[in-house]
Amino acid sequence: MSETGATAGRQNSTTQHAPRSGTAESDTQSPSTVERTLKQLRGNPLVVLLVAAAASIAIIAALFMWASSPEYRVLYSNLNEADGGRIIAELDSRGVPYQFSEGGQALLIPGGQVHTLRLQLAEQGLPRGGNLGFELMENQAFGISQFAEQVNFQRGLEGELSRSIESLGPVDKVRVHLSMAKPSVFIRDREPAKASVVLTMLPGRVLGEGQVSAIVHMVSSSVPELAPEDVTIVDQNGRLLSSTAAQGNDLDGSQLAYIAEVERSYQRRIENILSPILGNDNVRAQVAAQIDFSRREQTSERYAPNQAPNESAVRSRQLSLSFDGEDPLATGIPGALSNTPPGVAPALINQPDADEEGADVPENALQNLRQEDVVNYEVDRSIEHIQHRLGQVERLSAAVVVNFRQVVNDEGEVEQAPLSPEEVAQLERLVQQAMGFSQARGDQVEVVNTPFARVDDSTSDIVWWQQPETLSIASTLGRYLLVALATLLLYLLILRPLIKRYTQPPVMAAAMPGSTFSASVGGEEDEQENEASASGENEDTYSNKPKRRRKTSLYEHNLNDLREMAQEDPRMVAMIIRSWMNTNE
Repeated sequence: MSETGATAGRQNSTTQHAPRSGTAESDTQSPSTVERTLKQLRGNPLVVLLVAAAASIAIIAALFMWASSPEYRVLYSNLNEADGGRIIAELDSRGVPYQFSEGGQALLIPGGQVHTLRLQLAEQGLPRGGNLGFELMENQAFGISQFAEQVNFQRGLEGELSRSIESLGPVDKVRVHLSMAKPSVFIRDREPAKASVVLTMLPGRVLGEGQVSAIVHMVSSSVPELAPEDVTIVDQNGRLLSSTAAQGNDLDGSQLAYIAEVERSYQRRIENILSPILGNDNVRAQVAAQIDFSRREQTSERYAPNQAPNESAVRSRQLSLSFDGEDPLATGIPGALSNTPPGVAPALINQPDADEEGADVPENALQNLRQEDVVNYEVDRSIEHIQHRLGQVERLSAAVVVNFRQVVNDEGEVEQAPLSPEEVAQLERLVQQAMGFSQARGDQVEVVNTPFARVDDSTSDIVWWQQPETLSIASTLGRYLLVALATLLLYLLILRPLIKRYTQPPVMAAAMPGSTFSASVGGEEDEQENEASASGENEDTYSNKPKRRRKTSLYEHNLNDLREMAQEDPRMVAMIIRSWMNTNE
């Protein structure tokens, strides 16, 4: 009976749909081909499954490309339009991907190619920068005026100085303004050269005093007749950077660095001489140095006492001798008679003493004789010119802390014990010898013996999972784990339910009257009945009633299951019925 019912059901469905098809062919308002195609695609469960699979594959591929995409880093920033166009054209010719960030001010490329491309672009002169150097002087027009030539030279010099200053690490952009010197034959009309430098620093970067002083001296050395005090340096915030260097009242960066180096040198001396005795971790030393950076020159002139006459040097000698007598000097007209000398005066030793009585004084004796002898000796004089050394150490102060000594007591435990006063005094003498102690200079040394506080090394070390290398590896692995998790969720939440829904056989078909499943069940039961009758079993009418009851109960059971499934998932029931309708059509 079940087979007959199923056949009748199929005939009825055929009979019902036959006129419908004929009507559709004759109907002028039949749906178009596109609508019929869409209807068939919506009715086919494989289409939904294929679309979901394609979407899942696309999402997985996008996530994998995102995870494996290279990390972009800054190639150049703050490029002008001309340099940016040249660099982008060069990157396109090389096939290098690039991106823009920071509002188009920075050019990003894959991190592994940054250094290589910078060197290759630098070989081609990129980026050229907005400052023009001495290339302005290469293509000058013939017959250019002297004023225009001087202006081009000044522009070229400003551009070269800007490029040199931009090569410093903390500097981003530079503008240099020069006022060239104006010579004149009159000193009062001469005007010295002056320079102004405007610096634009990188974010978070500053210039030290030593770097500012270096820029000042570099600019002053590049421009003729430009003194360092005539160079002004200003940053992008309008803060004057060259005030300290121009005034010269305070210590600059180089002097502070020299003081720190001197102190470190003395500190290393002290620790190196005490470490072999006490251990590296048992000595701490600090040295304070007072350095004199003043420039002084001293000149002294000293005179020694007079020496003995026979040992002294004669500087000058003057001898004067004069005498008067009765003989007149030669007078008259020049000639033989007038040139005749007067009588020869007798020697004084042969003349008698005028004081003796009865002595006759000759008539031609001298009446007056005067003799002067002046001798000048050299006076001892010592001139000393002293130029004091710049950066001379005026005073040193050293503080040394020594840890207690570790000893083993009678119980075998390690404990700390202080050093004896003799040992502390010996260490103090060693420190004085190591630092070049000078009592006249006013140096001071203090050695203190005290226990050191224990430092837990485990807290000072960085935990392994906080190290940068570990964080970088974890970030890379996290990307791929995220892709794997997204793939698993797509499979469990989308693909698996769709595959399970559209690949399993319809369960409700077993409960539908006249269906193939019912026919098969009925056929199996008939076969069982035939086998039972063929085996010679005697069955009466009363024994056939339980079989009919079992068939009825099975039908009711399937019908109840069908109702429950229709209430739980009506959408699936509608899709199954739609598939039956499409099959019958």
